[in-house]
Amino acid sequence: DYPSRPFVHQLVAEQARRAPEAIAVLFGEQRLSYGELDSQANRLAQRLVELGVGPEVRVAIAMRRSAEIMVAFLAVLKAGGAYVPLDIAYPAERLRYMLED
Repeated sequence: DYPSRPFVHQLVAEQARRAPEAIAVLFGEQRLSYGELDSQANRLAQRLVELGVGPEVRVAIAMRRSAEIMVAFLAVLKAGGAYVPLDIAYPAERLRYMLED
């Protein structure tokens, strides 16, 4: 059974409707409002669904820390998948093992 509380991506979408200009992500000089975050995540989520992402599908995300990584995480959730964060500082052999596992 799923919890009766909303999921993170649903909370972000609701906040984007309520206060689209409010800052959702601040990373260094990068800023994304809730409206921008939700809109960008929706576009990426649509593409992920086209590529077959949905329930039971894991999506590896290997990116440097940035505002855009939040878009990627949120998009995977919106597409119904589960994200697997990969640390790009890991050796290639370790990353390969994680992807194959």
